[in-house]
Amino acid sequence: MGLHMNDIHTPTVQSGPSSIHPYSSGIRAGGTSLQDLIEERTQAEEELKALSSVLDIRTTRARIIRLRNDYKSLMLRIEDGLHAHHAQARNNPSPSSGSASSQAPTAAASSLEAPFAKVNSVVAGSPAEDAGLRAGDKIRRFGEVDWINHEKLSKVAEMVQRNEGVSQSMLR
Repeated sequence: MGLHMNDIHTPTVQSGPSSIHPYSSGIRAGGTSLQDLIEERTQAEEELKALSSVLDIRTTRARIIRLRNDYKSLMLRIEDGLHAHHAQARNNPSPSSGSASSQAPTAAASSLEAPFAKVNSVVAGSPAEDAGLRAGDKIRRFGEVDWINHEKLSKVAEMVQRNEGVSQSMLR
């Protein structure tokens, strides 16, 4: 094939004779009418448009193939890195990694006990005052209710109604 296609994104074709009527010095050869020439131009434009969409499809396919190959290569590098990391951790257990793993549950537990309510006021002589609650305290847990399941504090109200007169645990 005489065409050099080093880069699929910018194909080049050398100038040469066209496939439509030959012209000599810009003058129409033969007795082709203006209407026929306009019709041929329309056909040539449609063919060029169709060919450009084929080029777009080929370019897109080539890009997808490159991206897939890059992705596969990246995933293999990540996999190799993970294997090396875990092999090193297995062969060289360090004391600092043990303390980090023991701190992880504490960090998870503290995030599970995030405050979900703030005490605005405490009525004098109420069970809340007897329990030591003060205005401004942040409630992290009230019985079985926490920040995940309090449902706009409706669960706290249900818990109080169900357990009236019964002592409940609370974490502030």
